[in-house]
Amino acid sequence: MIDKILHDFLIIWATIDPIGTMALFVGLTAKLSAKDRRKTAMKTVLYAALILVGAILVGQIILNAMGISLLSFQVAGGIILFLFGLQMIFSQGTSNESGESRHDISVFPLAIPATASPGAILAVILITDNHVYTVTEQVLTTATMLSVLLATLVLLWFSNSIIKVIGEGGASLLTRLMGMILAALSVEFVMEALGIGQWVNTLT
Repeated sequence: MIDKILHDFLIIWATIDPIGTMALFVGLTAKLSAKDRRKTAMKTVLYAALILVGAILVGQIILNAMGISLLSFQVAGGIILFLFGLQMIFSQGTSNESGESRHDISVFPLAIPATASPGAILAVILITDNHVYTVTEQVLTTATMLSVLLATLVLLWFSNSIIKVIGEGGASLLTRLMGMILAALSVEFVMEALGIGQWVNTLT
């Protein structure tokens, strides 16, 4: 159980990428007051939570209605998560984002696709497979996901101070590290779906 919680935490943390979201948040809210910045952070995490919880609740139902097996989705999702990890590793950063916007930036791009990223949506559907995990395990995964979002909220609240401490270079380094972890975990997804993992284990 603890192994699954840790496994889920790493996947969700890597796909939500709170450090990358924080760096983007700093750039987009640079001209906002402290009060408006906190309000934007709250709305960002709330919208992201609604999207991801919705994916957990009805994501697999929608896939079944479309006739897509979760095995196929797991292979496709693993490949996409791998590409998402590569994008994090080789990202050029978002420091050139403008702080001005005429729309609600807490919805786009902060809630989606920055926080509730396509990778995160794919991940939460895969790690709450109704045919593999019990309701208790799915509830724990949902709680893990909400804990990552809570950590994201804290980082957004103190984003300016944190960026001053670790610097843009530190934020970039952490994002790339999580990208490497995500790439490795996505390979595990594909190997598990294809049954390669068991074959490798027999050789070792």
